[in-house]
Amino acid sequence: MIEFPADGLETLKACLMSLGIGLLIGLERERNPTAKAGLRTFALAALFGTLLAILAAKVESGWILAAGLLSVAALIIAAYVGESGNGDDRGTTTQVALLLSFVYGAMVGHGEGAVVIMLAIVTTMLLYFKPELQGFSKQMERRDMLSILQFGVLSFIILPILPDQGYGPYEVLNPQNIWLMVVLLSGISLAGYVALRLVGTKYGAPLMGVMGGLVSSTATTLMYARHSKGQKGLLDLTVQVILLANLVVLVRIAVICATIAPKTFMQILPVLAGGLVLGLVMVFRTWRQLKDKDDAPMPEMKNPAELRASLLIGLIYAIVLFLSAFLADYAGSKGLYAVAVVSGLTDMDAITLSSLRLHNLGQIEAAQAVIAITIAMVSNMVFKFGLIRSIGSKELARHCLPGMAAIVIGLGLGAIFI
Repeated sequence: MIEFPADGLETLKACLMSLGIGLLIGLERERNPTAKAGLRTFALAALFGTLLAILAAKVESGWILAAGLLSVAALIIAAYVGESGNGDDRGTTTQVALLLSFVYGAMVGHGEGAVVIMLAIVTTMLLYFKPELQGFSKQMERRDMLSILQFGVLSFIILPILPDQGYGPYEVLNPQNIWLMVVLLSGISLAGYVALRLVGTKYGAPLMGVMGGLVSSTATTLMYARHSKGQKGLLDLTVQVILLANLVVLVRIAVICATIAPKTFMQILPVLAGGLVLGLVMVFRTWRQLKDKDDAPMPEMKNPAELRASLLIGLIYAIVLFLSAFLADYAGSKGLYAVAVVSGLTDMDAITLSSLRLHNLGQIEAAQAVIAITIAMVSNMVFKFGLIRSIGSKELARHCLPGMAAIVIGLGLGAIFI
C-alpha cells in the first residue's frame, strides 16, 4: 500500500482546492457564449498557479510565479487578439477573472486557502450579478455617489489621523473613539439611505418602514405623520410604516451593543426582544388591513454621511458622553438616568453609545448601561408619539397609540430580567 508523505497530502489538498475555486469561477463564465475561457480553462489556470507557488517555495525563487503570470497574460492576449469584442464580453471581465484565478491558485499554494475561498465566492457573485450591478449604478444619482464618497472620507481619511487618547476630567473624550461611533452610525444610516433611494416605493410600506428606520426613525415618523394628515386612505399604511421604523431602532441598538460592548448584549436582549415581539404583533394586525395598498410615499431623507451632519452627531455624542460621566460620578445612576431621559427625547444613538463607552471604561456596570438605554428608548417613544399627535391627525395618533404602547410595555417586561 502506497502511503503519501504529509507534504504530499498537503499539496494534493491545495491542488483540489484550487481546482474547486477555478471551477466555481469558470462555471459562471461558461454561461457567457462569447467568453473564450470556461470551466476547464479557469480550473487549469488556478491549478497552474498553485503548482507554480509550491514550486517557487521549494526552489526559493519568486521569478517562477512572475513568469507563470506573464505566460497566462500572454495566452489571454493571444486568444483575444483581432477580436472586435461582440456580445456581452466586450470588456476585459473574463481576462481579469482568469488572471485572478491564477493568483488565487498561487495564494492557495502559499497556504491562504480560507481567504481565497471567500474571495472566490465574492468574485463569482460580482460576475453573476452583472445586470443587477449595472441597474444599481444607473439608478444612482449624483447625490447618492456623493454620499458614498463622503462616507469614504469619514472612514478612511479622517478616522486614521485622529489621536487615540482620552481627554478631559474623566478621560472619556477620545477623538478616535468618538469619530469611530460617527462612522458606525453613518454607515448604518447610509446603507438604509442608499437602499431607500434605489428601491423607491416599489415594495410598499414594509420596506419603507425598515429602510426609514435605518436612516432615521424620527424623520420617518415626522414625514409620514405630516403626509397622512387629511388623507384617510393612507391611515393604515402610515401606522405600519411608523411602527416598523420604530421597531428597526431596536434592531439597530442590538447591533450597536453587540459590536461595541458584547457583554451588554445578553442583558439588553430580553428588553429589545420584548419590545420587538409585541410591536410585531401590532404591525401584523395593521398589515392584514392593508391588503393591496402598496403606494407608500417616499420619505425625504438627508444625506447621513454629510460632513456637517457627521460633525453634529460627533458633538452630540461627546456632550452626552461627558455629561453622563459627570452625573454618574456626582449623582450615581440617577444622574445617568436623567441624561437618558433628556437625550432620548431627540436621539437614541448618543445615549446608547455614551452608556456603552462608559461601561467599556469600567465607570458604570452593564446593568446600569442597559437601564439607561431602556429609559432613553421609552423617552424616545413618548417624544415620537408627541410628534404624531401635534403634526398628524388625532385619528393617526389613536391608531398609533396601541402599537407604540405595546413596544413600551414589551420594553418594560423585558427590563424585569435585567
